[in-house]
Amino acid sequence: MLLGASGSGKSTLLIGLAGLLEGGESEGVLRVDGLDPRTARARTEIVFQDPESSLVMARAGDEVAFGLENRCVPPPEIWPRVDEALGAVGFPYGRERPTDALSGGEQQRLALAAALALRPGLLLLDEPTANLDPEGAALVRGAIGRLVAGGRLTMLLVEHRVAEAADLVDRVIVLEAGGVVVADGPPDEVFATRGDELAAAGIWVPNHPLPMPVRRQRRAPETVLTAQHLGYRLPGEQSLAVGPMDVGVRSSEALAIVGPNGSGKSTLALLLGGLVRPSTGSVTGSDQQPIWRLPAQRLARIIGSVFQDPEHQFLMRSVREELTLAPLQKHASTAEASRKAGELMERLQLTALAEANPFTLSGGEKRRLSVASALVAEPSVLILDEPTFGQDRRTAVELLDLLSRQRDEGTAICFVTHDLPFAAALADRTLELAR
Repeated sequence: MLLGASGSGKSTLLIGLAGLLEGGESEGVLRVDGLDPRTARARTEIVFQDPESSLVMARAGDEVAFGLENRCVPPPEIWPRVDEALGAVGFPYGRERPTDALSGGEQQRLALAAALALRPGLLLLDEPTANLDPEGAALVRGAIGRLVAGGRLTMLLVEHRVAEAADLVDRVIVLEAGGVVVADGPPDEVFATRGDELAAAGIWVPNHPLPMPVRRQRRAPETVLTAQHLGYRLPGEQSLAVGPMDVGVRSSEALAIVGPNGSGKSTLALLLGGLVRPSTGSVTGSDQQPIWRLPAQRLARIIGSVFQDPEHQFLMRSVREELTLAPLQKHASTAEASRKAGELMERLQLTALAEANPFTLSGGEKRRLSVASALVAEPSVLILDEPTFGQDRRTAVELLDLLSRQRDEGTAICFVTHDLPFAAALADRTLELAR
């Protein structure tokens, strides 16, 4: 298991071992089976932090079969191996399921199935359960555990849920910024002797839970968004994918939306944010107007959204420009906009990346930037989809404090999450969706 604070180079190391690292400056030697990783690609498979980046086919079965066909696996073997891999990760649909109809967690299972079907000698996993519900995460860990125990592969795992995954690994390596190894040994030994030190450095370790946020005086909540008989139907489908349901979002409260993958949590977040037109019912603001009909500029002043894929909301060429955009659009002075951006960059460990292009950041850094860009706009409603995805312990604590402070100052917060400890620390109410 490879651990380290956000930005320590974990994902970069995995990409290098997969033989996919191009450009930039490097030093030292990297070998897989004694070979340059680019030469050893046939024995190596990687599952990326963002599963959507690896999906290429329109149907789930074809996605898993794609790699097998490219490796010239005999045709009679392909579909049995496809079905075996889909079953191993608990994929909930058949081969014909369109890949563009999958939730983020379902995409993650499919990407893992495609990798397992190739029976690699080295499996590189970057946060493989981050988008999965607890049941799905347990299924995936079980599938990986059986493969490792059977001696079929070597695995290098970057994982956020360290306590749950510790039994899968024989060795823990901890990196700090710059890729320096600061700990290396059996999990029990590393966590017992260095646990407090590692947690203080922002690394997830067992038995070091999130601290509960400070409880501050709050105004009485008022309903700011009202969903009545709300439902959404996917194009071409007869039945509703979400709803119908009634939901209220209130000021000075945090509402957690939880449930299994595919239950419609992200779609509900888009509906509540006015970014998708409901198929049934409506979502209205305090003025009783349907929010999906509001002009974009007016909607953005009321609701700040953080998408499941943060890249979908980046507009500017640098982190600093991304965070000064909203204040400048609200006619703040350049000095005031820079001050607000600087405060958020400092709190969310983005200061050193101020001039970096948002699209070059790591997955965890992109997530923090998307949250910061929503916070700096100071909306009255904040809707976030998986805000802790890819975060180390230190930045998760900062996010918890920032969001709890916003809630206590009157902001209505609604967040989708599989991170149940984070939900327990922040949420005042919980809405659980069924599949």
